[in-house]
Amino acid sequence: MMPAMHITVNGSPQEIAEGASVADLITILDLSQRRVAVEVNKDIVRRAEHGTHQLQDADVVEIVTLVGGG
Repeated sequence: MMPAMHITVNGSPQEIAEGASVADLITILDLSQRRVAVEVNKDIVRRAEHGTHQLQDADVVEIVTLVGGG
C-alpha cells in the first residue's frame, strides 16, 4: 500500500497517493475528458504543467470545469 497524503479539493477532504500529480488527481476525479482550470494553494497550474506538478500533503486545490455553450 502506498503512503497517502491528505489534500483539500474544492473544499472537500481528499486522500491521494503520495507523489500524485495534478494530472493524477484530474484522472482520479474522472475529469480527464473535460477542460479544467486548476489552482493549487492559490497559484494557477498551467495545463502544460499538470503532469509534472506534484501535490503535497495539506495542499488546497480548486478545480473549475469549463463549460461551453451557445
